[in-house]
Amino acid sequence: MKFPWRSVKARSEGGASRGAGACYESESVVESQAVPGVRLRIARISFAGRLELMRRVRELARRAEFLDAGKDPADKMDAALLQAEIERLYVTWGVKAVEGLTVDGIVAGPDALAAGPESVFREALAAVRREFGLSEEERKNS
Repeated sequence: MKFPWRSVKARSEGGASRGAGACYESESVVESQAVPGVRLRIARISFAGRLELMRRVRELARRAEFLDAGKDPADKMDAALLQAEIERLYVTWGVKAVEGLTVDGIVAGPDALAAGPESVFREALAAVRREFGLSEEERKNS
């Protein structure tokens, strides 16, 4: 199992004028390609955010890896379930707000994305993983 410890380059919006310092936006906006009009506000990774998420994912990832190594089909199913829980954790941690989506008549928030269109959930997951700086191989192991 690999943990993404490397740091993502700091981003700043626009140029900082002399003596004004840097400007850091803690969220970015992603427009949904699957459902037009839906916008996701994604948390930008910080050291504290990376640490918090790693702590939350660590034990689930260990258990999933252990179960996936087994030969019993039930273990494989449990590993897939844990992987889905990890994906949901990434989305609920990384998506700060959802605009333009209602689920069963209720304005969707990060927790409700899993109950909405799967395509939007997958977009949100991909956006959080991009922000977190996971490579394709690390995405398979997280």
